[in-house]
Amino acid sequence: MPDVIREIERKYDAAADTGLPDLHALPGVHTAAPTGPRTLSAVYWDTADLRLAAEGITLRRRTGGSDEGWHLKLPVATPQSTPGTTVRDEHHHPLGEEPAAPPEPLAALVRSRTRHRPLLPRLRLVQERTAVALFDVDGRPLAEVGLDRVHAARLPDDGTGTPADWTELEAELGEFGDLALLDAVDDALRAAGAHRSAARSKLHRALAETGTPAPEPADPPRPRTAGDVALRYVRRQVEALVRLDPQVRCDVHDSVHRMRVATRRLRSCFRTCDRLLDRAATDPLRDELKWLAAELGVDRDREVLTARLADGLSALPPQQLLGPVAERLDTFSAHRRTGSRARLGDVLDSDRYLGLLESLAALLDQPPFLERAVRAPERPFRRALARDFDRVAAHVGEALAADEGDERDRALHDARKAAKRLRYAAEAARPVLGAPAKEYAALVAELQQLLGDHQDSVLAREALLELAAEAAASGEPSFTYGVLHERERELARGYEARVPEAWRAVAPDGRCPLV
Repeated sequence: MPDVIREIERKYDAAADTGLPDLHALPGVHTAAPTGPRTLSAVYWDTADLRLAAEGITLRRRTGGSDEGWHLKLPVATPQSTPGTTVRDEHHHPLGEEPAAPPEPLAALVRSRTRHRPLLPRLRLVQERTAVALFDVDGRPLAEVGLDRVHAARLPDDGTGTPADWTELEAELGEFGDLALLDAVDDALRAAGAHRSAARSKLHRALAETGTPAPEPADPPRPRTAGDVALRYVRRQVEALVRLDPQVRCDVHDSVHRMRVATRRLRSCFRTCDRLLDRAATDPLRDELKWLAAELGVDRDREVLTARLADGLSALPPQQLLGPVAERLDTFSAHRRTGSRARLGDVLDSDRYLGLLESLAALLDQPPFLERAVRAPERPFRRALARDFDRVAAHVGEALAADEGDERDRALHDARKAAKRLRYAAEAARPVLGAPAKEYAALVAELQQLLGDHQDSVLAREALLELAAEAAASGEPSFTYGVLHERERELARGYEARVPEAWRAVAPDGRCPLV
């Protein structure tokens, strides 16, 4: 994958005769080294309808300067984000020959946005840059403050666009800088007559000033009907899918799990809101989301199971470790590895997945509302919560009445799936029911986690029986697998013993408190 750096910067508008202020005396700065002037030329690529720019994404091929090459900048929401500060992950790729299209590794990272739409050169931006690089006493880079005199022209140059020129300042943190330094630079630049730029980026300003402004993402209206509330929840999960796609491709920690959760939330919402959204439209999407969740989840489930077995093994005293148990566990895990992580790129590039994203976007554009969707939201959502609650109650009751063994295990597993749906329904109802819905979702999440731990124990015991059989067939001792199996059985009994208390928290007086 392309190299990635975290970019944190602020931009400022400035008059044409503005110069760089003296920055030597800023706190923590030991050296302020001037560089330039340098000529930087970049061609920005986007779809015909500028869907990358609409989401604050830039894809460019730059020549000149020390970092020439392809740059893809994806917005990042982090705790460091403050008003006026842009935080983006910048993916780099070598310059290469003059291209007919952007490099595939970068094009793949924006495919959840572009889908089947081609990337085209949309803008050429040339800037004369003079800069000051700031270093600490150890020579470590703290920040760079640049003065750019910019010329922008629309592509293709068909005579309909209007070239634009302006001057701006840019302050970008280096590897060892912090936001306090950025604030000090801010004070110095404002004192020199600059002011924060209203544009989201050079690209946005260039598009606006050359006559092709980027579409601005519209905030969805405040939900007023039951359909509005359902659609708001769906929209957030679709946005999560699209946003997490490049993170999954880059193997960012926990991104596969979070993307899988978004698919589950969507599927659950479509089922919970089946009296608001036409199932003729949502059922095919539920099927496709189930397929995607399965593709995302195979290796993660294996990793969770392997980690649980390894933790159990590490907890045993040495005298109970008979035979090559750790080695057999490694082999067992390797044989279960499907290569789904290696295949995920193919899945995310497939027509099936891109078609799913297109269908979800179409649903948001033209929601398949049923008659009840136009009603005030409180009553429909309370009724939906009641149905989902009743489903959990039935499965929990079945589990508590069942004898220990397979029947109880199946009922608890069904209760876990139903609890997950109830939790997501409470999350979706939060705009309607407020803080009580948030608090209730947290209580249901605790029950869901307990039932999930129980199901993990069920799967671990199944795996241990398989491992024991393989070991015995190879003439190895199977004692340790039996010890681990009994350990998991005791853990399961402990989980089961806690279910009644967790259920009482979810169902005080045997009822859903939100209904």
